[in-house]
Amino acid sequence: MIHIKLKRVYEDPDESDGYRVLVDRLWPRGMKKEALHYDLWEKAITPSPELREWFHQAPDERWEQFAALYKKELAGSDAVKKFVEEIKKYPIVTMLYAAKSPDHNHALILKEYLEKVV
Repeated sequence: MIHIKLKRVYEDPDESDGYRVLVDRLWPRGMKKEALHYDLWEKAITPSPELREWFHQAPDERWEQFAALYKKELAGSDAVKKFVEEIKKYPIVTMLYAAKSPDHNHALILKEYLEKVV
C-alpha cells in the first residue's frame, strides 16, 4: 500500500517524504531549480491548461465543477496510468504543489483520485 502525501514546494524536504513528485504544469514562482528537491516532475497528470486557466478566473465559485472536470481528465489519461505504475515502486510518495490554498488545489483532487486507483 502506498502512502500518498501532499506538500507545498516551498516547505523544506524531509526524509519522511519518500519519492517526491512535482505535480504542477508550470515551474513554481520564485523557486530556483537547484533549490527544489524532487525525483520526478510529472506535468502530464496536471489539469489541462484550459481547465487550469478557467478555474483560476474564479476559484471559489468554480471549485466543485473544477474537481469534477479534472477527475474526468484523470480518468481518461494514459499518463495517469503510467504514473500509477511508477509510484507503485515506492512506499511513500509526496506530491509537491505550489498553490497557495491548501483547500482548493488540484493536488488534493489528484491525491484522492490516486488513492482509489493505486
